[in-house]
Amino acid sequence: MKKLSKIAALFLAGAMMLSVTACSSSTASSSSTADTSSSSSEASETSSEAESSADASSEAGSSETAEGGTVQAIKDRGYIVMSTNAEFEPFEYMVGEEFKGIDIEISQKIADKLGVELRINNTSFDSLPLELDTDKCDFVAAGMTIDPEKAIDFSDSYFSASQSIIVRVDSDIQSGDDLAGKKIGVQLGTTGDTYCTENIEGAEVSRMSKGMDAVADLIRGSIDAVVIDNYPATKLVEKNSEQVKMLDEALTEEEYGIAVKKGNQELLDVINETLAELKESGEMDTILESYLGDETAE
Repeated sequence: MKKLSKIAALFLAGAMMLSVTACSSSTASSSSTADTSSSSSEASETSSEAESSADASSEAGSSETAEGGTVQAIKDRGYIVMSTNAEFEPFEYMVGEEFKGIDIEISQKIADKLGVELRINNTSFDSLPLELDTDKCDFVAAGMTIDPEKAIDFSDSYFSASQSIIVRVDSDIQSGDDLAGKKIGVQLGTTGDTYCTENIEGAEVSRMSKGMDAVADLIRGSIDAVVIDNYPATKLVEKNSEQVKMLDEALTEEEYGIAVKKGNQELLDVINETLAELKESGEMDTILESYLGDETAE
């Protein structure tokens, strides 16, 4: 899904040199500089496990600190901190004060395995690697694309995704080839941002903090298309089906992973064990199906 690009890394003020995956960030407009605007996402109802994870989490926008990142330190303090960007339905989003989504449920399973409380920091996507680097969280679950050139470590894959194209219903754009020279809305620091910047000739890339903001600009006619991960794209189109549509073409193929601070192999092992157990037991399929219907990623 989302990929933190070289462009987004500059906004981390040299804190890290990295290129990872996922969505969100700075100030919004339809210019090629980073922009921010505000909007909210609607959400569907989820399982009771997701609700319990939300109850155990911090309120949206609040900040927890992960003091001591070892597994024993986490157990001793009695909670584990996950950072995310809750603007990426169906993976992470808000329903009132509660966190919902696929990544929220998986994160709760990780906390359960360690026998601790799950606490959640909600922040902009492009700042997530810095959350790890400065020990503000223990791990990141945010629909983040695994990148081999990473300054953070990733778990095994738990979801296969791609980048999709959203256009107005009356648009003459029919494929990725038609994006050349167009104004394209993306979420700052995501795979869509990187792909459009590096691969679409003459594109004017408009970077925004939320996919909903990009779609709003598309509907207003400020941009020609939006490139974003396929399942969030589906949700955005469902909510605006009279005005926008999603093309069939997938621009990329990618895998989502959970991120930890570079070198934290002990916690990474626990996360990978949890993912393996969820897949083996069929719980992963149950979680995915509760948000995606019968379609599963693996």
